[in-house]
Amino acid sequence: MKSNLRWSLLAAPLALMACSNAEGPKTVSANPAVKPAEKAPVPFPSTYKAYPGVATAIRNVTVYDGEGGKIENGVVFMTGGKFSSVGGPDTTIPSGVNVIDGKGKFVTPGIIDIHSHLGDYPTPSVEAHSDGNEATSPTTPEVWAEHSVWPQDPGFSRALANGGVTALQVLPGSANLMGGRSVVLKNVYARTVQGMKFPDAPYGMKMACGENPKRVYGSKGRMPSTRMGNIAVNRQTWIKAQEYKKRRDSGKEYTRDIGMETLAGVLDGDISIQNHCYRADEMAIVLDMAKEFGYKVSTFHHAVESYKIADLLRDNGVCSAVWADWWGFKMEAYDAIPENAAILHNTGACVIIHSDDENQIQRLNQEAAKAQADGRRMGFNISDAEVIKWLTYNPAKALGIDAKTGSLKAGKMADLVLWNGNPLSVYARPDKVWIDGALMFDSSNPKLRPVSDFELGQPGEGDVK
Repeated sequence: MKSNLRWSLLAAPLALMACSNAEGPKTVSANPAVKPAEKAPVPFPSTYKAYPGVATAIRNVTVYDGEGGKIENGVVFMTGGKFSSVGGPDTTIPSGVNVIDGKGKFVTPGIIDIHSHLGDYPTPSVEAHSDGNEATSPTTPEVWAEHSVWPQDPGFSRALANGGVTALQVLPGSANLMGGRSVVLKNVYARTVQGMKFPDAPYGMKMACGENPKRVYGSKGRMPSTRMGNIAVNRQTWIKAQEYKKRRDSGKEYTRDIGMETLAGVLDGDISIQNHCYRADEMAIVLDMAKEFGYKVSTFHHAVESYKIADLLRDNGVCSAVWADWWGFKMEAYDAIPENAAILHNTGACVIIHSDDENQIQRLNQEAAKAQADGRRMGFNISDAEVIKWLTYNPAKALGIDAKTGSLKAGKMADLVLWNGNPLSVYARPDKVWIDGALMFDSSNPKLRPVSDFELGQPGEGDVK
């Protein structure tokens, strides 16, 4: 065994899931009195186990709680993998615990990236690793992103050490109208993807509007080749899903279809829709389509024109996961403006800063700061504490995990970052990162810099520049 296999040694206690026998279409009997989620066990359950931690208090630190609150000279105490108390300088710190003086430093919840392809498009970026798009049919709800995730992707550790990312949603790509299920991961190394899966996080399903599906399939001489074709194929597929759900819920025998199971799960409200969409007019059409078939869009991703329909998104409770200033790389990205996030926030709509990139995931704090600065130049004075919400609580809420993480509240998972300065400064870097109360990265301790097996012995091993 390699001597510096730090994370893999710690991960060894994680249980491996037993292999299951492959099976084809199966006729089953549905019981209408049983909820869909109870009809069958989860086929690829999370085996995540938190790494070991010690009771730790950080004092004399500026605290951004992730929900818009700020505490000067604050105290954060975590024990047993959870936050125990978060408060001002008079907060009691039990004796005998590890105490860190955070003078001049800042604490935030762990950063959550709602739009990542780490593991599915890992580093090195070669064709053999290109596993994010099942571009063989315009609708592939049957595929699951987790079945392509490579746990050894060095991008996971870069996101942790450079960006303070403690959780992320890995999505299929956007070649398809319906790209398949997403998966939410804790950003820890494990031998299997099941060992990274966020416990009990709801599944999402990736959908895509606009240029990508019509380009990919139109170039193959098949539908869709236009935006009207996009909507037509979507609607016809949702009709089939409604019919499948009706058969499933009838109490009569039916034949399982794993793609239809995912779509029925969306119609049940158990699986969220994560929708790649740039143009405002298309987002509005999708909202009408969702009402037609009775499902909910959680988040529009990229959403460069959300500012045009900010009130509509607010009133429908839909988040926008956006970049600070990416624009112009294709026509549907042309009408982006850097004030997008600020306008959404000022209107009362949900804002999330996302990456969609293995490098930008390492600098989401800087992306949020840029969006904040653009808003200030427009006259919107958005506080630092509110901007941190774009990186923590809002993505947690959009993923359905806000009861467990995303803010510094007693009883929640102790996922947090100690920054060496204001996290919205270009000079800020994570000093230490905890996940479930376990210290996973320490900038001053080379032995706590995560390195995947794949990197060991290679140039740049564990680089955190």
